[in-house]
Amino acid sequence: MRNENAKSDHVDRLRAQWDRELPDLDTEPMTILGRAYRLSNLVRPSIEETFSSFGLDRGEFDVISTLRRSGPPYRLTPTDLYTLLMISSGGLTHRLDRLQKAGLIRRERSTSDGRSSVVGLTEQGVALAEAAFRADMASEARYLDGLDPEERAALATLLKKLLVSLESAQGGDPA
Repeated sequence: MRNENAKSDHVDRLRAQWDRELPDLDTEPMTILGRAYRLSNLVRPSIEETFSSFGLDRGEFDVISTLRRSGPPYRLTPTDLYTLLMISSGGLTHRLDRLQKAGLIRRERSTSDGRSSVVGLTEQGVALAEAAFRADMASEARYLDGLDPEERAALATLLKKLLVSLESAQGGDPA
């Protein structure tokens, strides 16, 4: 094992405190879920800073990246968007208003059903979504420098197994 494994982290310190206070309680879930939560909190500011450098907040990036990864012509219905993003229709409307004002999306009547609408990326939106995502992946990759390729693969496999299990228990992933 690497020397880093012998070092104590935030979760180890929390567990030691709980072990002292509630010695009968098994705090083993914290070794995984507590660390996942802590990792998320530690990287979130950097991710948000990356998106901010492109004039976006995380919610706005989520919308344009969802449209971009949907493939050409980069259009989805508002219902598809708020379902994929797991937000309310009102929350989506607010994001769409800001993105339309910025010239990154356009709202149009559906050509297949005149009663519904679609949201599509503009050329500027496509370019910004790609640039912001590339910058985000470069930034996030630096956080993994402490793991070798085999460790990354093993961790990814185990996290995927846990996530699939949890998604299955909760009815699946809408995305």
